[in-house]
Parts: sequence; structure tokens; C-alpha cells
Amino acid sequence: MLKTWADSAADLIDVAAGRKPADMVLRQGRWVNVHSGEIIAGTDVAIIAGRFAYVGPDAGHAVGPDTQVIEAHGRYLVPGLCDAHMHVESGLVTVTEFARAVIPHGTTSMFIDPHEIANVLGLPGVRLMHDEAAGLPINVMVQMPSCVPSAPGLENPGAILGVAEVEEAMGWPNIIGLGEMMNFPGVAAGDAKMLGEIAATQRAGKTVGGHYASPDLGLPFHAYVAGGPADDHEGTRAEDAVARVRQGMTAMLRLGSAWFDVAAQVKAITEMGLDSRKFVLCTDDCHSGTLVNEGHMNRVVRHAIAQGLKPVTAIQMATLNTAAHFGLERELGSITPGRRADVILTSDLVTLPVEVVIARGHVLAEDGHLTAAIAPHPYPASAKSTVRMARPLAAADFDIAAPEGANEVTARVIGVIENQAPTRALERRLGVASGLVEMDAGGDVCQIALVERHRATGKVVNAFVSGFGYGVPCAVASTVAHDSHHMIVIGTSKADMALAANRLAEVQGGIVVVREGKVEALIELPIAGLMSDERAEVVAEKAQRMVAAMEACGCKLNNAYMQHSLLALVVIPEIRISDEGLIDVTRFARTDLFVA
Repeated sequence: MLKTWADSAADLIDVAAGRKPADMVLRQGRWVNVHSGEIIAGTDVAIIAGRFAYVGPDAGHAVGPDTQVIEAHGRYLVPGLCDAHMHVESGLVTVTEFARAVIPHGTTSMFIDPHEIANVLGLPGVRLMHDEAAGLPINVMVQMPSCVPSAPGLENPGAILGVAEVEEAMGWPNIIGLGEMMNFPGVAAGDAKMLGEIAATQRAGKTVGGHYASPDLGLPFHAYVAGGPADDHEGTRAEDAVARVRQGMTAMLRLGSAWFDVAAQVKAITEMGLDSRKFVLCTDDCHSGTLVNEGHMNRVVRHAIAQGLKPVTAIQMATLNTAAHFGLERELGSITPGRRADVILTSDLVTLPVEVVIARGHVLAEDGHLTAAIAPHPYPASAKSTVRMARPLAAADFDIAAPEGANEVTARVIGVIENQAPTRALERRLGVASGLVEMDAGGDVCQIALVERHRATGKVVNAFVSGFGYGVPCAVASTVAHDSHHMIVIGTSKADMALAANRLAEVQGGIVVVREGKVEALIELPIAGLMSDERAEVVAEKAQRMVAAMEACGCKLNNAYMQHSLLALVVIPEIRISDEGLIDVTRFARTDLFVA
């Protein structure tokens, strides 16, 4: 257990003064000083009790017979990287497995919002992840989910949270603030529940997370900012980042598995010259395949540098800026005395190879491989068996009846936008046969269904989606369906859609790809229907098979599964599906499938 600064102060002072040997000394590195923006060669670092004690030209005075000495050989000493906003569940693994996957990439701090498990299991689910996070060897701070449901009246999750639950959670030791306030129309309208949650967080002296998923920067945006959210990660344009920073918010620029929002927004710094201190980097959502094979925050920093940011500026946006935003500047985000000893050694600031990872004064990874033993974290039975189906589904459950006497219809279609979270509200002419509306495979229009899975109501909502490019009889189903996490089934074959849904009911959650009546890929997610109880490497391998199976069905979208999983997120425009029907998110209201 890491001691507080107060409990460590005497040791820190004694090491700095040369009266006591350090636990570890890093010798002759190039210090990336995120406070001054300098790179200082010939720097030594002394560590004791998991914290930095001395940073200067010579730590020889701190070397004793038992001191672990690591020769930096001129490599850069970079603060451990921080992910300012993310959801562990999107990695399809537990908090422990997520940490195991990202530590070798240099991530030593994460600010997680477990609102996925909250939508299934409520406050007990949040507590499970909170307690698991607190026991890890890196810093995993938890934000209390704010919007469960995210859009009241437009979806029905497995649990409901409110002001009382937020007030209770604010007293937990590892809660850092309130998770993303997705009900932006509610905040702008002065909704009592939303303002009550924000007030409870501010009374506790903690940070309120934002989520303004609208391009409208007029009065609704100003009303939202006045409501108290301190940051936002939903911007996709340079003007979004500019507007947030000018209003005192922190602009969170995200690069996840499927959200590529850094390049456009970073122009606010590189071209417009805005001060970078109110900008931070985050991932929001990364699946396990990305984590294991491509990286985590190191991937985001590399990408930001490639967009024109100075390396030190990009590193500040993934370290000090994040710590300062959450009020943790005295604990995290820099290699300076008193802070937690989180540091990575790298030989190049642009390509950022992560060669040594130290967290809280302990070496956890070297040359991209985890060296620390981190045991699996089991979840109780109460977190499993959450996929409740009234009965097995049949192909007929996915029939869409045409209006009486119609030979053709104009249907509203959800249009997927590659590498972005928003969708387009499309309209397509579709044929009718035997009273049922047909898909249009040639026009890239297939079916999407939302299958209720929390209360076994047997309800199936059917609609149409475009953009996946499936060209053979197939179906993809998932019980990860942000945010209420029912089951989303997309396919070109109703029989395959039924097979996919029933298979997920059998394994109690997961993702499955079916092609021409055969299961081609399956990721079992028994924990709340969201997370695997297997090691991250195993899940990553299954995720690769899933991606390959989707491609074999004709899908060419980058990280198409992430797009799939967000099609029920009824707080991001323009159009989504929920257990209440087709939702027009520009109006926050139900809409008819057929255009009159």
C-alpha cells in the first residue's frame, strides 16, 4: 500500500538531504520536465517509499548498499502516462486485466467511468470495480457514473442511479469525481436530478465530467457549461475544442479504437495558438485487440505528435495537464519530489518505444512485456447470469411488417460514420414482399435489432442500418450495447440473427459472429454481459478472430465492432435504436421507422 506524502515526508527529506539511502536510483537520464517544458540531460532520480525524493544532477548521495540502481544511459525519463477518460468495460476485460494490458505501454494512471456495469448491476457493480481498482499497483481512479439511464424515458437499463447513490459514492476512498454527464439536454434544461448529482460532487470537492455530444455551440452549450461540467471529450472539430477551453472547460481529445478526434481538434493549439494547458489526451473506448497489439496512451501521444504537437507538449497533455485537471498535481503527472514514482524510460520521444515502466517505485514492465506478477481478480456469482431472455428467438422475431397495402416504403436508416461516434439519419426506399419490408444488400442496408435482456420481457425492436458492408448471409450480436446494454443484433439473414442472439443467451453474454448458419467467432463475456473472466491476451486473440470474421462477411470499417456497440447510445446524434424504439437524438424523442 502506497503511503501518503505526510507519512513519507521524513523519508523523502532524508533521502534528498543525503541522510538516508534511496530504494531506487535512476542514473544519467534526460529529464522530461513537464512543468518547465524542458528536457534536462544528465539527470539522476532517487526514489523511496514509492515517491520521488530527489531529481537533480547527481544522486550519488542517495545510493546505499541495498539501493536498486538503473542506468538510463541517456534515455528520456518521461512521467507515467495518464488516460484522462476511459471505460474499462470497452476493453472486454476486468480492471485487473486492463491494467496488465496497458502497463507495458507506459500507462500508470487511469480515470475510469464504470457506467457500463452500472447500467447492468447498479451501485453494487460500480463498487466491485472501485474495490478492484484500488488494489492494483498503478493508479486507477474511479468516477461515479452520472446518467443511469443516460436518457430517461428513451431507454430502460438494468438499474437506475440517482442523487442518493452519487452522494454515497462520493464518500468512497477511490472516487475522484462524477462520470460524464451525458444527459446534456437535462443539464441545459435545469433538470433537478442532474443538478443534484453535480451539486453532490461539487460539495465533495471533486471533478464533474462532461459529455456534450452536440455540434450546437449556441445557447444550449452555454447553458450546459453553466451547469457545472468541467471537461468534455465529445468534440470532433477544432471549434469544439476552442469553445470548451474558452469557457473554462478542459478539452479532452480522444483517440480510441474507433474514435479519431485528435487530429481535427489539436489544430486549436498547432494552428490557432491556444494555450495547451487546458487540453488533455484520452482514449474513451479501446478494445483488447488495440491494447495488446497497438498500445494505449503511448499510441495517443505518438498520434498527437504526428499531428504537429511538440513532443513535450503532447506528453504534458497525457501527464501533468490530466493530473492538474483532477486536482492531483501534487500526486501525479510529473517527475518531481513528493509525487508518486511513476516514470517510463524511452530512447525516442517521437516514436515513444516504452522500454522500462516504473510505477510507485517498482519496475512493472520492460521492453513491452509485463514483468510484475498481477493475479487475476475473480468476480462473484452476483455479477454473472445477467442475460435474461423470455424465450429462444426465431427468424420471425426479426420480421418488419410494412404498412397495409404498401409495395415499397421509405424507411429511416441509421447511417454509420467511420471513426466517429455520431451517426447520420438516412432515408432509403426499400421493397416489400409478402407484407414484410426487405433489406437491400446491394445498397448496404441490413437489419438491426435491439433485444431486451435485463427483465426477460421478450421485446425485440427492429430497424435498419447502413455502413457495415455485409455482403453474405450473416449476423453479429453483442450484449455490449452502450449505454443500457441490452443486446444489439445486426445482420443480413434473420435466421443467423436468431442463432446469434440465442448463442449469447446460452453463454450469458458476449459477442458472436455467425455466417451462413455457422458460428465463426465468439467472445464470452459472462461478467455483466460486458467483461471476460479470462486473461487479456486470450481475449485479444478472440477479438482478432472476431474482427477477421466480420471482414469475411464483407465489413471493411475500421474497428467496426466499436461502431456496432454504440448504435444504442441514445445521447449522441443523430439517430439510434433502443428498447423503446427508434430514437431521433436531435430531438430526444421517438421517431417512426417509416417516413410518412
